[in-house]
Amino acid sequence: MSQAGVSANRLELLQIADAVAREKSIDREVVITAMEDAIQKAAKSRYGSENEIKAEVDPKTGEISLARLLEVVDDVTFEATQISLAEARRKNPAAQVGDFIAEPLPPLDFGRVAAQNAKQVIVQKVREAERERQYDEYKDRVGEIVNGIVKRVEYGNVIVDLGRAEAVVRRDETLPRENFRYGDRIRAYVYDVRREQRGPQIFLSRTHPEFMAKLFAQEVPEVYEGIVTIQSVARDPGSRAKIAVVSRDSSIDPVGACVGMRGSRVQAVVNELQGEKIDIIQWSPDAATFIVNALAPAEVVKVVLDEDAERIEVVVPDQQLSLAIGRKGQNVRLASQLTGWDIDIMTEASESERRQAEFAERSARFMEALDVDEVIAQLLASEGFSSVEEVAFVDTDEISSIEGFDAETASEIQARAREHLEKLEAELDAKRKELGVADDLLQLEGLNTAMLVALGENDVKSLEDLADCATDDLAGWTERQDKETTRHAGFLDGFGMTRAQCEDLILAARVKAGWIDEADLIPDEPEETEEEGSEDAEGATDNDETSGEDATAS
Repeated sequence: MSQAGVSANRLELLQIADAVAREKSIDREVVITAMEDAIQKAAKSRYGSENEIKAEVDPKTGEISLARLLEVVDDVTFEATQISLAEARRKNPAAQVGDFIAEPLPPLDFGRVAAQNAKQVIVQKVREAERERQYDEYKDRVGEIVNGIVKRVEYGNVIVDLGRAEAVVRRDETLPRENFRYGDRIRAYVYDVRREQRGPQIFLSRTHPEFMAKLFAQEVPEVYEGIVTIQSVARDPGSRAKIAVVSRDSSIDPVGACVGMRGSRVQAVVNELQGEKIDIIQWSPDAATFIVNALAPAEVVKVVLDEDAERIEVVVPDQQLSLAIGRKGQNVRLASQLTGWDIDIMTEASESERRQAEFAERSARFMEALDVDEVIAQLLASEGFSSVEEVAFVDTDEISSIEGFDAETASEIQARAREHLEKLEAELDAKRKELGVADDLLQLEGLNTAMLVALGENDVKSLEDLADCATDDLAGWTERQDKETTRHAGFLDGFGMTRAQCEDLILAARVKAGWIDEADLIPDEPEETEEEGSEDAEGATDNDETSGEDATAS
């Protein structure tokens, strides 16, 4: 009778292990290991916690075996966990110092408290295994779209049941005016999975730009197959978005593919995003063309690029200004996010005024510096000369070729320009010495006297002072707070120095000051693989085939 009871218990143990493993979607071995830990804990409380006890459950028969582990030592100091070599060899003649002897223990009769403790251990271990399984499953799904059912809404945060895990869509990751209730189906983008104290946290978003890109991949076969590539996405969630697309196949129009027959494809995405208007833009490798496309539906008359600062001035017709800027600046803001360029928009009238003001300023500068009348100064300015330096060092023929000028006039103008620059240089050098800026800074390539005066005014007066500067000190930096970008000026602002040039200048000063060795600055040359080369070539081919188009879906 008792034997049948034992067999039933063993069989029941394995059935429980199988049931828990199936229900929690974890490995059966994990459940059996948890049971072993639980039995081990109960045995320790029965036989004394000082003992080193090992429990094993046979995964085939369910039989439980208990044993006390004793370490073989020369000199026994703790009888509960150690055994002398002589005694160990009576049990096992091959025993050596450092080995462990397993001493079998009689089967354990669980009391109520021991059973309760064992249950807690199993529950805890199974929960840990379940959390680990959830993390392993979803950490590789970051960047995917998942479907779930709303479980509850807490303070605006939507808790989503994904079937085998729970996720959260925080309030700021949901679309405006979007309300979810218990039981609603929800589609969202997995943007982060983290291990936390209370288990893995899966964060979903419906406002992320990549959510829109993935929705297009689901709706547009060409995007899914990689024929049409989504280069960038800019969103004002729930209101408006711009998406830049390019095709690898010249026979396929990327904008038309994304719009679909009668707008069916883009409309499916719009419906999912609660009516968010989507402008589909043709991407172009030429920055100016791409930015003009991105500002659609506004027309652009002229663009002026500053590639170093990644800034562009866009001139639009007077009546198109409000359309180009958009409601609350939305159109130009999205175009800037899409292209990665800062965009300044001005009307033809304001651009003309500014051009006239610059022309007058240049003319006045030439009149003063070259001691010439207004007509000559205006001729120089209208021919594109913007500074006295250009006049002084340009080829004489370029000046003499101006209508009304001859070789003698050109030589005289250049002589006056150089004389003015020498006088200016002498004044700047005197100011540099007055500020106490060291002569050895003049030996650094890329620095002129005007720059040294600017450095001296900011207490940079020696090689060591310059070597101690950070790139931000010279080039300036931008800071973003409360959605406002603030520009902090650098010591060398106004001299056309890029961040890379400022960095090189500081490194040169550190080398000259002996802080670092010049050999340490030589970078290892990376080897270009054939595959990279072919990809670049392929990209160039793709880019040649693009042209600017746009489409708007609402």
